[in-house]
Amino acid sequence: MSVKKNYFYNTAYQILAILIPLITTPYISRVLGAGGVGEYSYAYSVAGYFVMFTLLGLNVYGNRTVATNRDNNELRTKTYWSIYFLQLFIATIVFFLYFASFSTDVSKLSCFFLYFAYIVYKKFDTMAVILAIYVVSGAFDINWFFNGMEKFKLTVIRNSIVKILNVIAIFIFVKKPSDVYVYAVVMTLGIIVSNIAIWPYLKREVGFYLPSFKEIFVHLKPNLVLFLPVVAISLYKIMDKIMLGALTDTVQVGYYESAEKIINLPIAFITSLGTVMIPRTSNLVAQGKKKESRKYVGYSMVFAIALSSSLAFGIMGVSKEFVPIFYGKGFEICVLLYMILMPATVFKAIANVVRTQYLIPNKMDKHYVASVFFGAVVNIILNLILIPRSAAVGAAIATFFAEASVCIFQCIDVYKLIPVGRYILKGVPFLILATIMFAVIFFISLPFTPLISLILKVIIGGCIYVVGTVIIIKATNAN
Repeated sequence: MSVKKNYFYNTAYQILAILIPLITTPYISRVLGAGGVGEYSYAYSVAGYFVMFTLLGLNVYGNRTVATNRDNNELRTKTYWSIYFLQLFIATIVFFLYFASFSTDVSKLSCFFLYFAYIVYKKFDTMAVILAIYVVSGAFDINWFFNGMEKFKLTVIRNSIVKILNVIAIFIFVKKPSDVYVYAVVMTLGIIVSNIAIWPYLKREVGFYLPSFKEIFVHLKPNLVLFLPVVAISLYKIMDKIMLGALTDTVQVGYYESAEKIINLPIAFITSLGTVMIPRTSNLVAQGKKKESRKYVGYSMVFAIALSSSLAFGIMGVSKEFVPIFYGKGFEICVLLYMILMPATVFKAIANVVRTQYLIPNKMDKHYVASVFFGAVVNIILNLILIPRSAAVGAAIATFFAEASVCIFQCIDVYKLIPVGRYILKGVPFLILATIMFAVIFFISLPFTPLISLILKVIIGGCIYVVGTVIIIKATNAN
């Protein structure tokens, strides 16, 4: 299947993923409040660490390994089952550790990981039990295989159906603040059903093969290498919420989580591009077509900068009108969180292209690991300094500098190998255009209701960016 079709399917899914928070977040924030949203988000973040250990680096390693062997049916079958049995083995261990973490007396715990989980979970036993469903779901997550096969249509359709059913269930069953546990059940069931639903299609791609222990555990070391950046990234994606909950309260987590749902919208499109390009560029590199793979890097960089900056700065521009309409009263701090976190999406977009289209396909895993650990160290240090003083705002500042440091580290790391500076410079005109658009729609004052002002600002901002983009493209072609 072509890259354009794969990107279309992934983008269509990301649009759905964008629409769903736009539909559910105003309802959930009003029904559950910042406290309820924060309680779920806090416990979900902790459970997410256990799922993360189940999957290790499979989303990258499994994807890349399957893509490399996908043209050989026998190798594909052996590769899949040997990797999956490793996943299943680790999932079993993680599941028992999860229950031990909040059911065992803390004085008997000798493992720091269990002690950490016990401390953060001791206030949320009911929520922790519900989220066991989420932990179990990790054993059934084989998206990495179908992504490696570039079967994006299949995963997109399945995930879309489950997400739509999730939305319906939320509106039917979540009616009051005490329904936070019902909300948790709905969300976690959606995850595990989504993972299981793809299994019937597996028999079309592979036969059954029982691998030896050697064939299984040969994947452990390279998987662990790619797991290191997963851990590092989690330190400034998941740990922010855990540290917020531990150092302040779940209300601050609720503010941060609510803002993050919208902030993730521009990131979703960039992630979609990376998901599509990993198997394609990995396959090109495996065939020795490095020159062709680098062309993709150049095109993707300009596209990523243009897309991320337009969406991020556009949302910032209408934030004063959008936040009170979208979240309701009590979430005004989200305007400031947008201003801090949205610009970080441009750094994230650049780093995503470098990572998914050059470092990973060329198996420069150590370089990737080093960059994200550098960002994680920056984030943790700033979190410890800023969260006690500024709560959610402090966490946002720490995340901004973490994303910027990862991007700069990766660009410096590869500038001698690919002309990354030239690629970025080609995207700068779009970044400048997005800044102009933001300045116009943010500072302009319209004598209308907030809703009408929001609609008009979206139209004005869209016109500015479209006209500006046409001018940039014509000027580029003329040169």
